[in-house]
Amino acid sequence: MTFRKIPLTILILILAVPCAYAKKQPKYEQAHQLTAEQAALVERAVGREKVLIKAIQQRTPLVETYIQNTRPDVKLYEVPVEDQYTLSRVDFGRGFFDKTYEPRSAVKHGFFKGSLGAITGLTKALGLERFTYSPTGFMQMMFLDPTGFDNQHYVFSFVRPEFLGSVRTWVFDVHPKVSGMGRFYGRIWIEDEDGNVVRFNGTYTGPHSEDSSKYYFHFDSWRMNVQPGIWLPVAVYVEETTRIESAKTVGLRAQTHFWGYSLKLPTRDSENVSVKVDDAVDKSDDSQDVSPLQATRAWVTQAENNVIDRLVEAGLVAPLDPGGYENKVLDQIVINLVVPNNLAFTDQLHTRILLSTTVETTTVGNTILISKGLIDTLPSEEAIASVVAMELAHIAMGHHIDTRYAFNDRLMFPDESAFQRIYMYHSDHDNAEAARKALEYLQNSMYKDKLPSAGLYYAQLVDRAKVLKGLNSPKLGDSLLKADGTPWMADLQKMAPKLNWDDLTQTAALPLGSWLKTDPWDDKEHMLNAKRYAPMNARDKMPFEVTPIFYKLQRYDAARVEAPTAPAAAAPTPGTGAQPAAGDQPAAPPAAAPATPPPAAAPTQTAPAQQ
Repeated sequence: MTFRKIPLTILILILAVPCAYAKKQPKYEQAHQLTAEQAALVERAVGREKVLIKAIQQRTPLVETYIQNTRPDVKLYEVPVEDQYTLSRVDFGRGFFDKTYEPRSAVKHGFFKGSLGAITGLTKALGLERFTYSPTGFMQMMFLDPTGFDNQHYVFSFVRPEFLGSVRTWVFDVHPKVSGMGRFYGRIWIEDEDGNVVRFNGTYTGPHSEDSSKYYFHFDSWRMNVQPGIWLPVAVYVEETTRIESAKTVGLRAQTHFWGYSLKLPTRDSENVSVKVDDAVDKSDDSQDVSPLQATRAWVTQAENNVIDRLVEAGLVAPLDPGGYENKVLDQIVINLVVPNNLAFTDQLHTRILLSTTVETTTVGNTILISKGLIDTLPSEEAIASVVAMELAHIAMGHHIDTRYAFNDRLMFPDESAFQRIYMYHSDHDNAEAARKALEYLQNSMYKDKLPSAGLYYAQLVDRAKVLKGLNSPKLGDSLLKADGTPWMADLQKMAPKLNWDDLTQTAALPLGSWLKTDPWDDKEHMLNAKRYAPMNARDKMPFEVTPIFYKLQRYDAARVEAPTAPAAAAPTPGTGAQPAAGDQPAAPPAAAPATPPPAAAPTQTAPAQQ
């Protein structure tokens, strides 16, 4: 075979043609011309984004981010290998000023644009120090583009109409006209009445045309109609995974939640709200004098009321809601334990919900506090009862909060200092003592035959404890685990059968977000009104894991919000072997009535408004 010699000039031309052609390749797909109606909706969306930014600048919401790094797994597809948790209160009215809630450590301050503060903490938590990373990138996911979302900077291409819940939207693909740091690139959903962007899904671009993945993550950002005419960010889901079989690749899943929009910053750091005593009762007919024991208990109650009110003001505890989850489920479980154990409390017991995702619980006077993250992952009523029983034991055994908080001036500090200034955790001795007493309460109760099922939760918690340290690090109260990683309720764990991923009737723990949702405006907790499906394989179990976020959006309706909700049909309790069929719609774990009539009638369980 012979080869012809090609002249050098021709060779250069041949090689130059594909190079020149490659340079002319457009980075983005060609956009379709918008109709007049579509263009008008985009213009309204541009205007509404400016309104949204002004509305947010008047708010000081709490921003909670929980991150799980993951790796591929042959059986479970993906498993968490480490985690990070942060909680900040952000004042967008002063250059995006953040105040980080730090557990028993110095508070960090900073500006969104300029210094780092809590957002730099996220950068370090995400392992991004090695990248040229914008410190504002993670918080920016609640905005499309705060400074340049308009037709001059972006190209819009209509995709289709689509319903998100009951809200009709028009979907557009969006890309920047010119490359630049932090420009949005992805898809947006615009509701068709007022032109608000209610969801956007994609990423931000880097400074040049190269891959932006080393600067920004891919995310899915959601907004909710929290008040008439007001749509505000409520949640962001972040995911970065590159799955390679048999390789040690690391992925990332994260959820960011926003709440406390109706909170107001104090006019000065030391300002505190006036104390509002819940369930105040007229005791004018009582005896004239107070015994030393009564006075001591009243002093503890005063400290309790002061602390609870302060935590509600700081956005860390859900406000009292007579129709909420606490009254519908938790209070009934308390009765189910109190009555058969003949516990005679002179003052009324209360249950409240900590708004954090961290798994923790504690008591304040006669109030039991259980975190949202803990409730969300508990799979059955007996598992919830095991947590309540231990806190009930703390109250019965006199393990109360430090009574120095009966002096209201001790609670006059900035909201973000709550973790440093309020101590609600119990000593190891008190926890060990309460765990033993709690087991007695459970064995005397209607849950005595289901204790092995409850023990499964603690077995699963121990199984994931080493990699989910952030989730199991309490911010205000007690962990369910000792310092050595064993549970306080170890005797309950010993009763549990062995964890079996292949047993689809065995539900040891649920994914995060399984039972409750937080109203982003007033911080109240509501039960999810969601269909539940039996797992089809071990991968569907996902205990304690971060999952994608989806909302069935609704327009704000004051009449619907204030009206009582209709009762929901009860469903089999997860984790007891009876799995709900596909499409069944359960309420929260049902709280069965005790054999002995309770002191007061238990509230009827109702279904929450649809998410």
